[in-house]
Amino acid sequence: MDLSLLSKVFLYIIIIVFGLLVFVVLWWQIMVLRGKSMPNPDGTFDDWHDQKLFFGIAIADVFVAIPITLAGICLIFLVSSVGYFLTALGALWFLWANIMTTATSLRFEKPRITFSWFMVFPFGALIGLAYIIWTFLHLNLIFRIGGS
Repeated sequence: MDLSLLSKVFLYIIIIVFGLLVFVVLWWQIMVLRGKSMPNPDGTFDDWHDQKLFFGIAIADVFVAIPITLAGICLIFLVSSVGYFLTALGALWFLWANIMTTATSLRFEKPRITFSWFMVFPFGALIGLAYIIWTFLHLNLIFRIGGS
């Protein structure tokens, strides 16, 4: 694939940060699945004993979104176009999930906007959005659409 140096740098920064974020979410969601009450910086807790919805979200993260995202990132490094598509699916999930949690936190918890709040709530949405924008800008190269 003939990406410019700048495009490659942006791609690698995005997917490295995305990969690190995925491992943090994996650890967090495994703790939730094990029944541990995990505190959020807005004063809420991810505890499926109190709200059963958190169990479903943790299952979706651990068994669907995270494996797809990690597989996609690995395939990108193995120079496979499928990796870009799989990572885009993970990016869409993180965009949606983090917009949902950010909006809920802002509307119902009225948190102090601190660095830790930013990292827990909207950061995943921004990383997902950055990857999706990068993908749209490079769609012709990634999926071999258009010119020769």
